[in-house]
Amino acid sequence: MTNCFARRRRLLGFRASALIGALLLAAPAAFAQPAVALDAATIEQLAAAMDAGTLTSERLVQLSLARIEAYDDRGPRLNAILTRNTEALAQARALDAERKRTGKRSLLHGIPVVLKDNYDTYDLPTTGGSILLEGSIPPDDAFLVKRLRDADAVIIAKANLSEFASGPAFSSLGGQTRNPHDPLRTPSGSSGGTGAAVAAGFATFGLGTDTGGSIRGPSTVNGIAGLKPTLGLLSRDGIIPLALSFDTGGPMARSVSDIAVVLGLLAGVDPADTVTARSTGRFERDYTKYLNAGALQGARIGVARDFMGHDAEVDWVMEASLAAMRAAGATLVDVRLPKWLLDAKGEFYSALRYPEFAVQVEQYLLTLKPGFPRTLAELRTRADLVVSPRADGAGPNAPRWNLFKRELNSGTLTDPQYVAVRTHALPLVRDVLDGLVSAHALDAMVYPTGSKRPDFISAPPEPPGGGSASGSNLANLSGWPDLVVPAGFTSDRLPVGISFMGPAFSEGKLLGLGYAFEQRTQARRLPAHTPALPGELLRVK
Repeated sequence: MTNCFARRRRLLGFRASALIGALLLAAPAAFAQPAVALDAATIEQLAAAMDAGTLTSERLVQLSLARIEAYDDRGPRLNAILTRNTEALAQARALDAERKRTGKRSLLHGIPVVLKDNYDTYDLPTTGGSILLEGSIPPDDAFLVKRLRDADAVIIAKANLSEFASGPAFSSLGGQTRNPHDPLRTPSGSSGGTGAAVAAGFATFGLGTDTGGSIRGPSTVNGIAGLKPTLGLLSRDGIIPLALSFDTGGPMARSVSDIAVVLGLLAGVDPADTVTARSTGRFERDYTKYLNAGALQGARIGVARDFMGHDAEVDWVMEASLAAMRAAGATLVDVRLPKWLLDAKGEFYSALRYPEFAVQVEQYLLTLKPGFPRTLAELRTRADLVVSPRADGAGPNAPRWNLFKRELNSGTLTDPQYVAVRTHALPLVRDVLDGLVSAHALDAMVYPTGSKRPDFISAPPEPPGGGSASGSNLANLSGWPDLVVPAGFTSDRLPVGISFMGPAFSEGKLLGLGYAFEQRTQARRLPAHTPALPGELLRVK
């Protein structure tokens, strides 16, 4: 009897093995493809899965829309999204069909993206988050948006923002955006909606804008990667301006590798934005070639300790990050900035930002269709008529609208203060930073992107342009690139980011260093308040 059962078990085992072998031969992709969580999949992995037929753009967009419904409409109600593209699923299906017919146009073919709502889109409203521009459909796409469409990315939504890209993460049209790691905390501004949306998995990546830290603040407090590029690397054409001496668009994503993929598709000279002429012969079509897990070996990194000492837990994460870099073979050098620069940099920023907005926003308003304000004075006048909230929650934004008066009274672009700061102070800032890099033979400088953990939404806002505790506006004053990489978490589970800042057009080197740090530390996590939903485990290469 025992031998009979043993023989039967051997026979069943043989048949099971044969069946498994047959299945492996019949459908190797189903068993060979590893499973990856939606929030951890890179653009390259998603593109490979779509090439292999284990994923479609339609499915990917469905997953993104499901997360928006679960966590923006319900759940923590992040309030990160202003406008959804109702054609996104149809566009995804068309891109799936195109992939089958002729293959993909780029790695972004069928990949969902969210745009900060100060990027012009010919088919969706562009409002700057303001009820004063509600319903405004621009005449055409921003240059960077056109690049995304040419690459066959799927724009699924426009994201909430600090109104006109200034102030807290609140807008009169969209209200308050919340941080997915702690909805009582700020997602930072002004690209707070984009940062929260990418962190919560509403899209694979997003585009933000940065004038005084507006990509980097939301990237660090939402626990994602983000790049403020060199001034002139990416076109600003079709972006509502705040101050063109500092403004730049840039990618925000879950990984450094995704930042590299997107950057290569966006960079290039645009005759409509003359500052991009600076990038002639200096931009790359492929920044992924710099992604080297060993890039920290032999690198010399300057540590800007002037921006530490404001939050013991942020400092702990920073010190752990520095230890990881040393262990990876980097040489670390402490650097100190002159006290006069730390004291004056906020004033330098304000001396340009306020008068430039007054002039440059009017140039933008003139491009809009009839019926919308044409001047900053008209914006202010119309704002005085909005004194109570509507049923949908849109309503007054007194803190931002009060700034209209300061902007209107900030002087002209020929005033001595403005001319002196633009002509002399900005080159001086660049010379100081160049001098530090040269004197210490540095590949980059690092600092905590946010010197302290994100504030509660109810806390008073930070001063415009950042105070001496923040290093973010140095990259704007100098025009340098600055890459944010997730570095760790505080004990109350709030993300901390580290900035890699370097000379103009050093994006390739920064991406390499940031990627090496990211691969060593693996510090990014899906926010606790936006957990994985059913069906988000993907089969990718």
